[in-house]
Amino acid sequence: MSIIRSAKLQRALIWLAGLLILRVTVAVTLGYSNYFPPNFNSEFLRGREDYFSSYQWAFYPHIASGPVSLIIGMILISKQFRLRLPKWHRFLGRIQVASILLIVAPSGLWMAYYASTGTVAAIGFALLAVLTGLCAALGWRAAVRCRFAVHRRWMLRCFLLLCSAVSLRLLGGLATVCGVQSEWFDPLASWASWIVPLSVFELSGLFKVSHFSRLDDSVRAGKLGSAGD
Repeated sequence: MSIIRSAKLQRALIWLAGLLILRVTVAVTLGYSNYFPPNFNSEFLRGREDYFSSYQWAFYPHIASGPVSLIIGMILISKQFRLRLPKWHRFLGRIQVASILLIVAPSGLWMAYYASTGTVAAIGFALLAVLTGLCAALGWRAAVRCRFAVHRRWMLRCFLLLCSAVSLRLLGGLATVCGVQSEWFDPLASWASWIVPLSVFELSGLFKVSHFSRLDDSVRAGKLGSAGD
């Protein structure tokens, strides 16, 4: 019974997370009216007018490919989609990896150089871009080698890194509600938006390995006990 409840709870949390990602993504894309043409009085573009001529070559591809990668990522991590439509899973997976390696990660790395919240935040965003591309590349390599369990873990890491854009906006909203106006908050949020989810994912993986290892040891001990009897 507890296993069934746990599975239902997990399913419900996944649905809630998916709806939250969709809601934030839609809210962000609705704000694109400030970028076509660029409104330098808008929050994100304020102060970027002097270097926008070079910045725009990374900015526009990034805001176009980012939401698409998030939506495709949500589809690809669905177990039901993968099992029912494996050909579409592979097709969308190729598009996803190509988009991340050719557009999302390079444009994110370029934009990190111009981070308006300081050097600490810039380093965080640059490392995020590099790790996102690395996870996508390693996930693709694992799939090519038919190491599908490894492939899924790398692509889950990649998806969590993509979701940093959502986490960052949620943290920004939380800061606004709580009235936080400190200079340290934005640099901290630029790191926490991807380090915290990734750390939780890695720790949960270690917990599962430890849990199943203990179960396996208990089963073996039980077998040895029955054999001795």
